[in-house]
Parts: sequence; C-alpha cells; structure tokens
Amino acid sequence: MKTNKRNHPAHPAKRLHSQFTLKPWHIIAASAAATVVIFVVYGPALNGPFVFDDMYLPFYSLHFGETALKDAMHGVRPLLMVTYWINHRLSGLEPYGYHLFNVLLHLVNGFLVFFIARKFLEMAGMEAGLHRELLAAFAGAVFLLHPVQTESVAYVASRSETLSVMFFYTAFALFLYRKKEAVSWPVAVGVLILFGAAASTKEHTVVLPALLLLTDCFWSSGRYWHAIRRNWRLYTPLVVAAALGLAWVWRVLENAPTAGFGMRDLPWQHYFYTQWRAMWVYFRLFLFPVGLNADYDYPISRNVLDRGALFGLLGLILVVGMAMYFRRRYTLAAYGLLVTLVLFAPTSSVVPIQDAVAERRLYLPMIGLLLVTLDVLSRWRMNRMVVAGALSTVLLVFSVLTYQRNKVWSNEVALWEDTVAKSPHNARAHAQLGLAYYAIGRYDAAIKHYEISSQLKKPDYRLLIDWAMAENRLHHPEAAIEKLRQSLQLHKSVYAYALLGMVYAQQKRLEEALAALNTAAEFKPDYDMTYAYRGNVYVMMNKANEALRDYHRALELNPDNSSARNNLMRLQSRLGGRQ
Repeated sequence: MKTNKRNHPAHPAKRLHSQFTLKPWHIIAASAAATVVIFVVYGPALNGPFVFDDMYLPFYSLHFGETALKDAMHGVRPLLMVTYWINHRLSGLEPYGYHLFNVLLHLVNGFLVFFIARKFLEMAGMEAGLHRELLAAFAGAVFLLHPVQTESVAYVASRSETLSVMFFYTAFALFLYRKKEAVSWPVAVGVLILFGAAASTKEHTVVLPALLLLTDCFWSSGRYWHAIRRNWRLYTPLVVAAALGLAWVWRVLENAPTAGFGMRDLPWQHYFYTQWRAMWVYFRLFLFPVGLNADYDYPISRNVLDRGALFGLLGLILVVGMAMYFRRRYTLAAYGLLVTLVLFAPTSSVVPIQDAVAERRLYLPMIGLLLVTLDVLSRWRMNRMVVAGALSTVLLVFSVLTYQRNKVWSNEVALWEDTVAKSPHNARAHAQLGLAYYAIGRYDAAIKHYEISSQLKKPDYRLLIDWAMAENRLHHPEAAIEKLRQSLQLHKSVYAYALLGMVYAQQKRLEEALAALNTAAEFKPDYDMTYAYRGNVYVMMNKANEALRDYHRALELNPDNSSARNNLMRLQSRLGGRQ
C-alpha cells in the first residue's frame, strides 16, 4: 500500500534514517529473546488451575478427548473447540498444556503486532532504519508484556481471544503487505479464509471488513471510492461474508444467556450509556495498568446523565474530532484512535454483554493504541540512549507487573481474594471465592462468602447447591437440606436431587433418600453419581442386588467414578465375589 506524500507529509523521524537493514538473524535472535522473556513473566500461570468459566467449557470433561473431532467442532466456535480437543488428547485435564498453548498464541500475536506496526511506520513516512525497527519492536514488546494482557493469556477460557486475534492480525498483515495497491485474487482469498477462521473462533472479529475499509480510505492516495473500487476482488465477497457473519452472530446472540438484546436486566441503551464511560477505563488501563481485576463490578448507567455517562460520550466525540482535525499532522495517531474505536465497537457499543468491563476486551484493539503511542514516540527528539533507556524501563516495569499478575492467576484462592478486595460488593466474586475455599477444605470460609454473596444478590440455584455442600462438610445436615430445598424451588436440578438423597442417607433417612434419588434418576438418567449414591442407600437397606446394579450402572456411565468402583469392590468382597 502506497502513501500519498502530498496528503501525508514526511514524518519528522525521516531524518533519523540509518543504513540499518533488518536481516533474518535479527528476527531469529529477537524471537528467541522474546520467547525466553514471555515464558519467564507468564511462568507462574503455566501451572495455574482451571478457573471460573473454564469448568463450564466442553473440554472440562474426562471423555471430551474421546469425542470424534467432527462432533467436538459442533457449536458456534468450531476452531476454538479443535484446539481444546487437541489439548485434551495430549494432556487430558492437566492445565499446563492448555496454558502453554495460550502463551504460544500470545507470542505469535506479538510478532504480528511488530510487523503491522513496522508497516504503518513506513506508511507514515518513516524511512527504513534502526529507529523504525526499534519502534516496531517496542510495540510488539508492549503487546507481549503489558499486564492487562494477563487475563487473555492466563485464563484458558480466553483462548477465544488470543486465537481469534491471531487469525485477525494475520489477515490484516496480509492485506497491508500486498505487493500492489490493487488486491490480487490470492490475497483476497487468503484474507477471506483468515476472516472466516477468526469469526468462527470469536464473534467480535466480524469487524475486520470495517477495519480494512477504514485503512483503505484513510491511507488512500486518491478518492475513497477509487480505493474501494480498486479492491473489488476483496470487498465484493467480503461484503457477502460480513452479511452472513452478522446474521450468524445475531442468531448466536438471540440464544446467548450472557449477551445479546434478549437480556432483560440489561437493555441495550443502558449498556450503550455505560460503555461511554467504560471506554475511558480501557484507555486508563493501557496507560496505567494498576488495579487489574478479574471481575469488575462496574455500575450501569440507566440514562445519559447517570454516573457521568454524557461526559464520557463528549470525551469520545472530542477524540474523534481531534483525530479528524489533526489527521494530516499526526497521521498515525489519528488513524490509531479511529482503529481503536472501530475494534472496540463489537463489545463496547450497543450489544449488551453481562460484564460491562473486562480486561480481555482490550486485547484486539490494543494495536490501535500502540499506533498512537508510536506516533508520539517517533516525535520524541532526544538523545537515542535516553529514549532507549526510557523505553527499556517501561518494558521492565511491565514485565515485573505482568509477572506479579500471573502469580495472582496461578492460584485460585489468591485470584478471588484479590478480586473481592478490589470489588467488595461483587456477589459473583464472593461466590467464586467460596468455591476456591471449598476446594482447599476451608468450608467455614466458603460458607461465609456464600452468605455475603447471597446478601449482595439473590442467590441462584447453583450457589445454594455449593452452599449446601459446604454445610454438609461441616456436619450441618439440616442446613444442607434446607439449602438444597431452596435450590430446587428455584430450579429442578439433578445435582440438587442427588445431593439431597446423599445427605438424607447420611442421616439414615433412607426412604427420603431413595425418593430423592429416584427422582434424580428419572429427571436425568445419565448422571452417574445418582446411581453411586443410590447404590449406597441399597447397601444400607440390605438390598445387595439393587446396589450391585446401580454401582455397575454408575461405572457404565463414568468408568472413572472412584466412589462407585470402591463401594462395588467392598460389596463384592462382602458377598464372596458375587457379581
């Protein structure tokens, strides 16, 4: 893509031209160094556990790896499921392999940012040389080491972010590095394939056509229409693909429980007002990445004046106005600001999402903010050693902060204690901290946070089930039974029925236990623990045949059910080997 020198004057850094030429060994050496650094700063999270939504993804099943690949790909994000399927085949439910894959994806994305930034510095008028390469390398390094990226990389469920952005940035780089201004058929096909891969990994990447159009129009040496018409090979099929993609995303949002226009508690206009303010949170996190939070308790603006939403909008309008007004003087910065807003649009505009603010949403748009940063840095007329020292200090500080943030993500209790400390009125964070305490046997602490969560927000059936399990562990059977009954009033769940049967059995209330477990078996016949618990009840009722039948049934459904296997062996031993 060429730059119109008349419309885009030579960059001030053009005078810093040197004879330096990037060679393959430079890239190899930089890649090796980046790999070492990134594995050091993300090292603590590599052995971290699955947390939060990880446990609700399809891969969090002992038998997911036995699923045929074509069956694993069913759903709205097939390519994402392919990577989870591969992870499961290689390492089962060992988290290390999943985290390793995420870090490698992030590393690739950092190099893509380097090449994209390098191309835009060239387009902005900066001549080839060491200065240009170092600025592009700084952009890639910031992308890799910025603390706000931790959630996207250390959180296994956020692989949808890193994987989709890899396809997205690759498509963008292919578009930028084409040999001629007019897109050829091979380039058009390549961009379309990558666009499809990105959109089938995460829906927010449907914004790629808008980014390409913005880029063509902004950097065109002639009229906008001529630039678009020149690239008809790309835009004609891209318009069709984008229309199909938007229709597909709309269908997904219609059925999504945590996003879309069907969310009763969060109308689209309230979410839109809130995002006028939320955008400034992202800008602040980019410049000053402190106070990072795994689960922001960000208040909703119910009207244009609520919580200063209007001021947020006026600020954004001012940013766009400045970008257009200073477009010729600060070309790269103006373009970067527009790119940032375009890439935020799918998640931070009118489509409601349950979480008003999430750090992972900065992953895709960060390229725009980095371009703004590069424009500022390229105009910094100071001694190169001073500049190099300042930028190295920034990267060092980011590395330390990212390492520390990864230490938080390496431990589930530490993660949710940190979140609760920063969002003390977040009911979900207290519930998650309760689960983390339960997992390490601190049942009294778990109950405390379940209770706090229920005071902040009406508890759902799942919280009540978790609460009941903690009460039962502390030998409070009546409290456990009461919570399970409350859960069943909210939602008929096989887990609540099965646990209710288990608690009744522990209290020797065998008829009530059997009734609850029979209901569970009728409600969901393929839940293995129902039969394991009912087998125990039959043993207590001296009904050996029925107990054997249920233990075998539990093991048919889940061969790894250790409770059913051990109790079956005890019963068989007691019966003298009878099957």
